[in-house]
This record gives sequence, structure tokens and C-alpha cells, in this order.
Amino acid sequence: MRVAVVGAGIGGLTLGLALRARGVEVDLYERADELREVGAAVALSANGTRELERLGVGEALDRVSTMPTELIYRDGRTGERIAAHAGGAEYRRRFGAPYWGIHRVDLQRGLARAFGDDHLHLSRAVAGIGDDGRSIAFADGSTVTADVVVGADGVHSVVREYVVPGEGPRYSGTSAFRGLVPRSALPSLPDPLAIQFWAGPHAHLLHYALGGVERDDDTVNFFAVICGPEQWSGGNREVADGELLAAFAGWHPAVVEMLAAVPQSPRWPLLSQPHLTRWTRDRVALIGDACHAMLPHHGQGANQSIEDAVVLADLLAAHGPDEALAIYPRRRRARTRAVSASAWETGTLLHLPDDDVDGLKARDARFTGYLDANAWVHEYSATPTTKDAS
Repeated sequence: MRVAVVGAGIGGLTLGLALRARGVEVDLYERADELREVGAAVALSANGTRELERLGVGEALDRVSTMPTELIYRDGRTGERIAAHAGGAEYRRRFGAPYWGIHRVDLQRGLARAFGDDHLHLSRAVAGIGDDGRSIAFADGSTVTADVVVGADGVHSVVREYVVPGEGPRYSGTSAFRGLVPRSALPSLPDPLAIQFWAGPHAHLLHYALGGVERDDDTVNFFAVICGPEQWSGGNREVADGELLAAFAGWHPAVVEMLAAVPQSPRWPLLSQPHLTRWTRDRVALIGDACHAMLPHHGQGANQSIEDAVVLADLLAAHGPDEALAIYPRRRRARTRAVSASAWETGTLLHLPDDDVDGLKARDARFTGYLDANAWVHEYSATPTTKDAS
């Protein structure tokens, strides 16, 4: 069996490693001419890191990652700790794998180094999938054919147009700014090594530390989310200076300090994929954001891509292509839908207005019980057997 993967991001590279580890021939095709940073950072929870450790890349990635000391929810204006959950070694003991904050480019390059150059093809922009469902047409006029084609090409997937034409993600009504700030520029920030959510009316701030023993880095990655605008078309937008700070006026000094410490980024639309009834067509399958792009409020986008990759690799190694692609969506659909729905609900809780007194009480209770209530996300194991992964 030969598998061709479109996209050499986190999901595509993980699928490449997982297939090769199971003795399946695989080639990756990436439109970029080099693996460069897209976005600032990524959070990986135990359900993702346990699979990367099993693939033999855990030690190398751990050296360029930081384990958050805690998960903390705060009131965005007062800074009061609403709830906190243990991170670091205690998190690893509970779930059997670490929680990492890592630069996205470090993760992608670490996976690429493990995969190697021989079957990683850069500067190969895909124009479409052939009518036979097994061939890839590239923008330069060339084609390749494989037994299975996998679209790991992200939220704006070209491969998805073959599987489910016109069924792309939708704008959520929320948007975001992001940035990397040196910890030395954040004297007002409590618990700088924790992953923290600051909640408030119609907005929230998430941040976590980056670094690692092999990366001379003391930065904090932040992701600031605000409601609106009501409509959005196109990609990221440059907006007027001060728009981000205006949305967080009156918030805790640590929040304002962080957002003001670096130039304002473009504004990002937050997209969410309506549930697809179809993940495969002929010999073509989708993984990751190509089929279930979700809001980032659980930090699960990359982790769900990793899970998809490992489950699909196991199925392809254990079955013929047609049977594997029939089982794959049944194995993954319910879980990814549950994670996506939970992420959407969490975003709503983070943005409650001050006058929703009952809602705020319920929110605080939910945050207090967050890790126990969401242990099902973190303890999941994709690898052992197809039965265990169901």
C-alpha cells in the first residue's frame, strides 16, 4: 500500500511517522517551500503527547517545550483566581503523558526531522484530486497516484472540496489577536509559568509560557479573543492600532501590560467546521482541521489531528484501504464532535456579561470542576488497538 498525504503540518507529519512505523509506504506533499512558523505556539495535552512519545519524538520535543505549572481561570478585571488545576509532574502522573507549551515551528520541524527528507516533498501546491479518487494534480501540472490520498491540508483544505464540495468552516462570530511577549516585560503577571484564562464580558485572554532546556526563550504566548464583528469574509485583517487594547480597557493591569508589550497583530477570524457527514470518498480521507476545525478554547485542534493520524495509520496497517476508510470516520466522528462542542461551550462561558449572575455562578462551578469533567479528553489513547481507541 502507498499513501499520499497532502499537507506537512502537525497532522500530516504525525500521520507520516505513524504509517512508516507500521510499515506503510508514505509520501508527504507540502505547498510551502520550507516549514516555517504559522501562528505563534501550540498547546499539546496528554492525549496528543502520549502519541508523540510512542512515535519516538517525545524526548526531542520535550527539550524545546515548557510544562505549565497550573491551569488557572481568573476574573479578567480583578485578577481573582476562580479555579486552578495542577499541571507539571502531577498532571503527567494523572494522565500518563505531559502537557506542553511549544513553538509551533519547533513542533513542526521536530516532526519533520524525525520523518526525514526522502519522502517529504516541498513546493508541491495541490490543484485538486483526480476523478479516480487516487491521484493528486499539482499546480505545476504534474500528478501522483497512490492507493490512499489523505487531506491533512488544514482549515482551507483543497482535498475537502473533493470529499464534500462547498462544505467548509464557518465564521464563529468571534475573532482573535496573538503575540509573543518576553516574561521580563510582564512584571504584573502572577504565576507566569501557568496556562491561564482571564474571563470577562465578551472577551477573554489565554496565555502560557514557552521555552525548554534547549531553547533559550522566556516568552509568553498569548491569544486574546473578542466577540465580533458579526460578519467576516476572507482571512486575517490588519486593523486600526489600539483596537485590541480598547477591547480590554479596564481589565487587570497584567492583561493590559501583556497586550501592550508588543505591536498589535492582525485580527484572526475564529472558524468552526459544521459537522461533516462524510470524511471519506473513494480512496480519499480527511484528517484534522480539514474535516473538524474547532474553536481553540480547549487547545485541542493539534491534539485531535494527532489522534486522527494515529487511528488512521493503525486502520490502514491492519486492513485493506477500503475497509480502513470505512471504519475510520466511525472511529473518530463522535469524539471530535464532542470535543468541538465542548470548546464552543467553553468560549461562551469565558465571555459571560456581568449582569448574568446565575450564569457566572454556574461558570465558576464549571471551571472549578474542569479537569475532572474533561478527563475524558486528556486520558484518551489512540494507539493500543482499534478496540481500545473506539
